[in-house]
Amino acid sequence: MALRINEKLGQYARDHRREPTDYERRLWGALRASQLGGFKFRRQAVIAPYICDFLCPSIGLIVEVDDDRHDPIKDRDRDFDLANQGYLVLRFSNADICDNLDGVLTAILDRASALPERQKITHPNPSLSREGL
Repeated sequence: MALRINEKLGQYARDHRREPTDYERRLWGALRASQLGGFKFRRQAVIAPYICDFLCPSIGLIVEVDDDRHDPIKDRDRDFDLANQGYLVLRFSNADICDNLDGVLTAILDRASALPERQKITHPNPSLSREGL
């Protein structure tokens, strides 16, 4: 049975996908459709109990766009928790996106290119029909 995400988190993520900030919209324009080095990103991805602005699941890279209201202590704790789950978080400010989008994209691509592909999780009980039994 597939794991289901928390209904409230899922709805919150959907709402944010429908109404991104201008800075998220601008970055998404460069990340969508595997445009950046062939890396596939998702927007507003749920990794319980968090919602990540952008996630590249194949390498476990999370990209966050922060406004000036972000709490650095909470962000540090969140990043630590996500690191314990096998994710790397890159954070960029709205000003970074606005003033230096090319630099942001270069930093994301450099880090993404250096990360190994994550192991795919397979089901512990493979289909008997595929095994020829």
